[in-house]
Amino acid sequence: MVVSTTSRPGGGREQGARGGAPPSAGGRRRNGLLPVRLRRLGLPYLLILPALLLELLVHLVPMVIGIGMSFLQLTQFFLRNWSAAPFAGLSNYRVAVDVNSAVGRSLFHSFLVTIAFTLITVALAWLLGIAGAVLMQGSFRGRGVLRALFLVPYALPVYAGVITWSFLLQRDSGLVNHVLVDQLHLFGERPFWLIGENSFISVVVVSVWRWWPFAFLVLMAGLQNIPSDLYEASAIDGAGWGRQLRSVTLPLLRPVNQVLVLVLFLWTFNDFNTPYVLFGKTAPRDADLISVHIYQSSFVTWNFGSGSAMSVLLLLFLLLVTAVYLVITSRRRSDA
Repeated sequence: MVVSTTSRPGGGREQGARGGAPPSAGGRRRNGLLPVRLRRLGLPYLLILPALLLELLVHLVPMVIGIGMSFLQLTQFFLRNWSAAPFAGLSNYRVAVDVNSAVGRSLFHSFLVTIAFTLITVALAWLLGIAGAVLMQGSFRGRGVLRALFLVPYALPVYAGVITWSFLLQRDSGLVNHVLVDQLHLFGERPFWLIGENSFISVVVVSVWRWWPFAFLVLMAGLQNIPSDLYEASAIDGAGWGRQLRSVTLPLLRPVNQVLVLVLFLWTFNDFNTPYVLFGKTAPRDADLISVHIYQSSFVTWNFGSGSAMSVLLLLFLLLVTAVYLVITSRRRSDA
C-alpha cells in the first residue's frame, strides 16, 4: 500500500492529521506513566487507610482521652458531666508515686509483684518453648500430634482456659489438691491456691501455661531457618548436643529471641485476663498485679482520674523499657 504525501514549495510535507503534528512516542509514554506511578505510590497507603482509621478509633483516641482524664479529679460524682470535673493538674500523679501515702504504697507493691511475676513467667515460658522446639526438630512417630497438643493452650479462649484452672485449683474439690494431697501425700492438709501466698504461684503457673506455646511456636519457626549443614559440620568436628545448642542454635536464634522476649514481657506485664478471671475483681495481695490494681482504682473505688494517671505511668514505664531494650539489642547486633 502506497501512501502519498503532498510536497509544499518550501520543501516540507503535509501531515495527514488535521490538528497539527501528533505527540511523539516519548511524550505519550511520559503522560501515560505519570498516573501509573501515582497509582503505584498511593495504592499501599490507600489499602492501609481502613486499618489506620480503626487503629485511631480503637487505640489512639481512648489513649488520648485517658491522658486527659488523668489531669481531672474525675470521680463517680462527675460521670454524667465530665466537663464539670475539677482540674487536678499533676496531683493524681503525685499521689500515685508517693510511697508515703496508702495509694502510693499499694501501687508500688503491685509494681514489684508484677515485675517478679513477669520475669519468672517470661523465663519459664521461654525455657519450655526452646525445650519443646528443639525436641520437635527430630523426626519421630507422633511428632505432629505432639505439636498440636503443645499448641492447645494457646488456641483455647483465655476465659475458658483460666476458668478451668480456677476449678482445678479449688481447695476442697480441685484436682490439684486431690493429686497432691490424696494421692501423692505431699501436703498434710489441703492448701489454698487462690488466696494467700500461694496465689502468686497459681497465677505464675497459669500464665506460663498460657504463654509457653507461643514461645514454642515462634522458636520452632526460627529453628526451621537454620541450615542442617551447620549441625552436620559441627557433629563432624565432634560437637555434642549441648555444644551445638550453645554454638549453633542459640546464636542463630538471637534475632528471634530478641523480638520474642520483648513481646512476652509486654504481654505478660499488661496481662489482665488471667488474674481477673482467676481471682475476680479483688486479687490477693500476693498476686496483686498492676493491671488488676489499676482496674480496682478505676472501677471499684470510682476514681477514674487516679486510675488514668496510673495507666499513663504504666505506659511510660513500658515505653522506657522497650526503648532501653531496643538500644541494648541494637548495640549488641552492631558489635556482632
